[in-house]
Parts: sequence; C-alpha cells; structure tokens
Amino acid sequence: MKKILFLTLIIMSATAAAQSVMTPETLWKLGRVTPLGISMDAKSIIYKVSYPSVEENKSNSKYYRIPVSGGPAVEVTDYKSLLNDKNISSDKKHMIYSEEVKLQNVHGKDFYPELEKSDVQIYDGLDYRHWDTWNEGKYNHVFYKETKIAEAGGYDIMKDELFDSPQKPFGGDEDYIWAPDGKSILYVCKKKSGTAYAVSTNTDIYEYNLATGKTINRTEGNLGYDVAPQFSPSGNLSWLQMKRDGYEADKNDIIVDFKGMKINLTANWDGTVESFLWSPDGKKVYFQAPIDGTLQLFEVNFPGLTKIAITVNQVTDGNFDVSGLVGFSGDNIILTRTDMNHAADIFSFDLKKKTWKQLTHVNDAVYSKLSLSKTEKRYVTTTDGKKMLVWVILPPNFDPSKKYPTLLYCQGGPQSALTQFYSFRWNFQLMAANGYVVVAPNRRGMPGHGVEWNEQISKDWGGQVMKDYLAAIDDVAKEPYVDKSRLGCVGASYGGYSVFYLAGIHNNRFKTFIAHDGVFNTQSMFGTTEEVFFNNWDFGGAYWEKDNAVAQKTYNEFNPANFVQNWNKPILIIQGGKDFRVPIGQAQEAFQAAQLRGIKSRFLYLPEENHWVLKPQNGMVWQREFYKWLKETL
Repeated sequence: MKKILFLTLIIMSATAAAQSVMTPETLWKLGRVTPLGISMDAKSIIYKVSYPSVEENKSNSKYYRIPVSGGPAVEVTDYKSLLNDKNISSDKKHMIYSEEVKLQNVHGKDFYPELEKSDVQIYDGLDYRHWDTWNEGKYNHVFYKETKIAEAGGYDIMKDELFDSPQKPFGGDEDYIWAPDGKSILYVCKKKSGTAYAVSTNTDIYEYNLATGKTINRTEGNLGYDVAPQFSPSGNLSWLQMKRDGYEADKNDIIVDFKGMKINLTANWDGTVESFLWSPDGKKVYFQAPIDGTLQLFEVNFPGLTKIAITVNQVTDGNFDVSGLVGFSGDNIILTRTDMNHAADIFSFDLKKKTWKQLTHVNDAVYSKLSLSKTEKRYVTTTDGKKMLVWVILPPNFDPSKKYPTLLYCQGGPQSALTQFYSFRWNFQLMAANGYVVVAPNRRGMPGHGVEWNEQISKDWGGQVMKDYLAAIDDVAKEPYVDKSRLGCVGASYGGYSVFYLAGIHNNRFKTFIAHDGVFNTQSMFGTTEEVFFNNWDFGGAYWEKDNAVAQKTYNEFNPANFVQNWNKPILIIQGGKDFRVPIGQAQEAFQAAQLRGIKSRFLYLPEENHWVLKPQNGMVWQREFYKWLKETL
C-alpha cells in the first residue's frame, strides 16, 4: 500500500511539474541568443548567449561555437580570433573603426571656460536630443589606420563634419565596410545637421578613396533611407533603399549597382525587405520579410543586365519567424527562428531539401517543464470588407468549456510587423500563462499583407485601424470561451496611442486599459518628439497649418486627448523617463486627466528607461505591475 501511495505521489509530482507555466521569473532567466557569424574555417557557428541577472540588475554573456552540421556547443573565450575581421582591408594593411568626436560647443563651460561648474546646454537648432540621449556636440565618425603599427593614430575620413556614421541611435559597424579591393571605405550617413536632420530620412552611402582622400555619394538622387551596404561575391555594391524622404516605413527594396546601373530586385514584389544576404555564387539574394503574420525567408535571382526575368520566391513557410540571417554552409542557410512560445535559437535550413535542423537548444530545459500556449490564425472580415489576420493565443491547458478574460493587444510602430516574435516584455506566452486569451490583430498599417495595407495607416491613425481593432475583438468575443464581461486593452507606443484612443470610443467593450509610452495628445507630441519627420509624415503636417485638412483631422478627430470626457474604465499608464520618441509629457497629461476625472488609474514611471525597458529589475517590476493591475481590474 505504501509503495502504491509513493508511486502515486511521484506521478502526481511529475504531472504538476510538467504543467508549470511561464512566469516573469522564468522569462528573465531565459538565455538570449545572438549569432556572431560563421568561423573562418567554415566549420563552426560562433554565437553569444546573454543571461539576464535580476539579482545583479544586468546581463552576463558567454560565447560558444557549434559545428555548422550540429553537435555539442563549446564555450570559447577568444571568439574574435575565430571570425573573419570585416574591419580589416582585403590586403590586411588597414583597419576601420568608429569613434565619437567632439565638434560643437553645447555646454555652458564650452562657451565660458571660467564657469566650469555650470550645468547649461545651449542649442541653435533641432536634433538637440535623440531617442534617449542629449546632443553634447559629439558625433560618430569613421576612422582608418595602418595595421602594422599598433600605436598608429587613426585618420578621420569625416574630419570636421557635423554628421554621424554609424547612424544614431542604433547604427553599428554594419554602417561602414571596405570595398573588396581595400582601396576605399563605404559608409552610411545622413549629411544634414540641426533642424534639417530632424525632418529628413535621407541617408546615403558614401565612398571614401584612401589614395585621393575624396568622397563620392553612391546613392545620390534617392531621397529616402539608403542603408545596409554589402558587396556581392562578384563585387557589386548592394543596399536597402526607401524612396521617399521623411517616410521611415516606406517599402524597403534591394538595390544592386551593376556596371553603373542601379537594379531594383524587389521593385515589382508587393512587400518590404528587412535584411538580406548574397548567395556564395552571387546568383541569388536571400532576404527575410513579413508575410501573413510571420517573417519568412525569400529569394530573388540576380540576372545582371540579361533579359532573364527577376523573380521573387518565398522559401520557407510556417507559424514561426525567420528572425535573422547568419550565413551559408554548403546547401544550407544558417538563420535564427522564433515563435510565440520560444525565444531565438539558431537553425540550419537545407535550401534543396527544404528541411530544418535546430542547432542550438539554449532554453530547451526550461521549455520542457512548461505547458505551452497554443496560437491560432484567424481571419476576420473588416468593416470595409477586407480579410484581416488575427493571432489568437490561448492559455496553457486550455479548456474550451471555460470562460477566460481576454486581452486585445495593440501593436506599436505603427507600421511594425505583428508576427511570431518573442518579446521579453510584451510576451504573449506569459500573458496566456496568466490565464488570458490574447487577441493580436494584424490591423491596417502592418507589413506582410501588401504595400497598400501597410501604408493605409499613415495620416489615418484614428480611422479604419480603430475599426479593425474592434472588428477583431468583437469577432473573437463571440467564442463561448471568451468572457465578454472581462475584456482588456493593452499596448505600447502606437499601441499606447490605440489604448488611449479606444478608451474614449470603446462603447463599454473593455473593462480595463494599459498604455505604455503611448501618444496621448497629438499636438504636444508634435511639439516635443525628436524625429520630426515621423510626425510630419504620419500626422500630415504641423498643428498650426490650419488650412491643412489632413493635419487638422489628426489634431482634432484623431487626438485621444479630445475624448477623455468619455473615459469610464480603469487605466494603467507606464512611461520611461528617457523616452524622447514619445516624451514623458504624454503620460503625465493622460494620468492627470484620468485622476482629475476620478477614474481609477496608476502611473508606473521608469526614470532611467527609454522607449523600452532594458534593466532586469525594472523589467521584473513592469511584469509584476502589469499582471497586478489586470488582477485588480479585470
């Protein structure tokens, strides 16, 4: 009898362990994989795994190599020696790097050295702050120096130019490369300063000749973004290009400069490219792009100047994201993959056999103990008769006979793809594990459903997209497992704007709201955000342009602040203190309005965070407050 009882307890214990679900504590223990490249001998993949430490409030990283064909991972210390150093010229004579140089007087002590204890900043133009840092008169510049003399000083190829390369805030060493012959350096730069910089997206790719010291513009004439330069195996410069100045979410195309002719490989394809790699033989370009609520691998042939037709083909398909491209090994392309239940791991995909092989298994031990959520694709008819994809994420151990509180998730961007991504903050797996059904619509404005669908949101922030949101939640709410009396609405950035706006027009659909770094007042947003080009394009112009009907619609009909009188449900407002994209005043205005109207509300302020939440302990507080609020109000 005792043996039977003992065995029963073991079985019950094992079952309970198998039925564990994701928690904030578990989420912040997951390893985060970053591929660094394929080794010089082409036998290994080198990658980094970062492990957040809540206790230390930072991340710690380890480096590994793993055979390209799969096998055990081996930790390495001098990982750089295993990789090709792309910063060294082909003849090994020179290396390139970047440094920040001080070129402008900004601080009071710059102008008045005798007042060295002054705490003053003085500006004569815009671009005085960007993303999460103030302009202190320093600029990123590209340098080169001789490799044979370790102590040799570098030469600034942008000497005295008040421009940045790498680009701020996110540019890195991908913004500058050697030409194949090692005689010139190519770099990405937006050669505009001050107010002109703030209203433009016109980056170009410049080429600096080491022998002559002269610089030419390789993309002159294109008015939008030109980024991500790389050379084909046969030496042709290629890059990603957006055509229109001021439109940061324009269609992104692959351009090849072939014998002086600029060939657009994706001009006739109804989509937008995220990143690309040349095949080793130079006959094809492989790229990742959003399609139908996922990120997939595509290929396009390169015909040169022949009459062969350019054809784009989708290579992979499934409910996952091809989240990054690494390189090639024989018939295989090495890439990373995610889905809503799994953080990034490195995979190999056989381009001929169309088969997958998972190479890294960083978090398998954690996942094996979790009961995972289930994701379903659903297609909803919008109010204007279009078909809209909606992701529905169901709680682990889902029981269709039960009723579940349900969250409408509003994606940011506003033109960011809502795919099978794995976020460490807006984590659908964690939302579902807390007992919520999540409804995540690919509403108007998202890439992956054609350029027209992607572009429709511009200048129409409070229009059809809001009808799309409501169509999605209304459709899913018909399911017997949805508790229609317990619907919530959550989102960040444009998603936060969506929350603020829906709070004023939802007609009592929702019981609670959560907005993170959301736009509350379109007029004050225009006056305080740093990238003016964004609001010029998306809002249609400035609020003082009284004869501009499109702009006036944004500042009146599409302004959440103008509908606060209709707010009638609790709202949690979250804001990063160093968010200059959607500045703190947006959250302050919203919280003050809610409080003065007597609406249950809470202000979660993160003074050292930007538009995101990066520090582990802040992230943990964010998660706990998020679910605490939902338990209180939903």
